[in-house]
Amino acid sequence: MTSLASRPPIGPGPLILVVGPSGAGKDTLIDLARATLAEDPRILFARRLVTRPPGAGEANGTLDDAAFAAGCAEQRFPLHWQAHGLSYALGPDVGERLRAGDVVVANGSRAALPQARGRFARLRVVLVSAPAEVRAVRLASRGRESFEDIRARLARAPQVDVAPDIEIENVGLPEAGAAALIAFIAAESAGCARRSITPDPIASTRTDG
Repeated sequence: MTSLASRPPIGPGPLILVVGPSGAGKDTLIDLARATLAEDPRILFARRLVTRPPGAGEANGTLDDAAFAAGCAEQRFPLHWQAHGLSYALGPDVGERLRAGDVVVANGSRAALPQARGRFARLRVVLVSAPAEVRAVRLASRGRESFEDIRARLARAPQVDVAPDIEIENVGLPEAGAAALIAFIAAESAGCARRSITPDPIASTRTDG
């Protein structure tokens, strides 16, 4: 079986990975962008797969540990990683849409960026940040984790391996941060549309008569 590292990069469409610490508000900004850009057929907002039941505000699919292991062994996931004791993956539809030249937006992980840079022909990184005290309040409001779990999430700080394409400090109204994300995604979609229009070199030199 061919290893992921030896397979050709997936493209030509760009994968936009939205990364950042827990509680920064990535899901909120992605949800707002999804609603605004719903009519653009070139954009897929990926349904991340997670080995836990879906939580409020998370547009993820679920699978058990055995299904996750099987998907990795069969190389069905274009990207997968572990964090917070859980396993995450992007589904096969992500690769299909990228190969078709579309834009894919996904909630990712800073720890997965080195792997992602080798897997995708055009990776774009959006870093969403917020102060620790803001993130602590947001994590507690979800009601999904214990105090110790929240403290562990706040302490986790993997570094982004290179400078992101854009950084959004999400501390005010979410619509402000979403506007920056929407503009970035729309620009990538417009670029894909331009690249799909390739003039016929013969027609461009043909004259009447």
